[in-house]
Amino acid sequence: MKIALTLMMSLLAINSVAQANELDDLAQTSARIKDKVDLGTQLVGAGITHSHMGYVSEEGISQQAMIDAVEVTSYNQALAGMAAFSPYGDAQTFLEEKADQELVLMNQAVDTFTEAVVAISTVIEVADMAENAQTPNEQENVQGYVEENYEALQLDQSDVDTYNQSLDSIETHANNAGAYIGVSQNKEATQFLQDGAVSANSTFFDASVVYESNQEWVKVSWMTGHASAVFINGLDAFNLDLYVSEEDVFFAGENSEYYFSSPANYYEGQQ
Repeated sequence: MKIALTLMMSLLAINSVAQANELDDLAQTSARIKDKVDLGTQLVGAGITHSHMGYVSEEGISQQAMIDAVEVTSYNQALAGMAAFSPYGDAQTFLEEKADQELVLMNQAVDTFTEAVVAISTVIEVADMAENAQTPNEQENVQGYVEENYEALQLDQSDVDTYNQSLDSIETHANNAGAYIGVSQNKEATQFLQDGAVSANSTFFDASVVYESNQEWVKVSWMTGHASAVFINGLDAFNLDLYVSEEDVFFAGENSEYYFSSPANYYEGQQ
């Protein structure tokens, strides 16, 4: 049995500017200079006309048409930004941002899971006591402890439901993040998705992405109805296999920082 790799990590927040801003910046900075040139051309025409007619303009009126250093710098910076502009957006950045969103949701679910474990920690205490009760005296101690604390030791179904739901959420969001990150790190796969945006004549700002475990792929869909999918089972041209065995998952979990510092281990260590 294979299940997707759970990534217990956090991405740095990606502070990318929307691609449309590059085009907006170029349009605005170039338009300002264009307007100045238009004014300058008008002033030159007026100067030629009025100088022959015996008229004089107001001193310094030409300042209105002069292009200043800030406008030059702004335009050149916008030009440089436009040189690297991708009208379709960037597949890798898109996947990384979606992965980051999934990691945020995963971490929220981890917090909920941790709280649920604390709420049901009495079960861990009882389990340790029962497992270590080898002699009649020790077994009598367990019986007495349970009798004295019977109400407090009972499980609340709502706590169990929260535990189960959070565990399911962690698996879902961790697998989504792992799939998106894995695909984002494959240049051939991201180029395939980039080509998909071009074919759809759309952008990644209008796209959605989903990891579908039953299909074993990451699929990007656009509002135009087009979609592109990358298999993550190693069976397509990209040879991208992101799945790990159940044994590998539990090995990674047992050696993780979270496992060593988890409330479950804390309460077990108190026995």
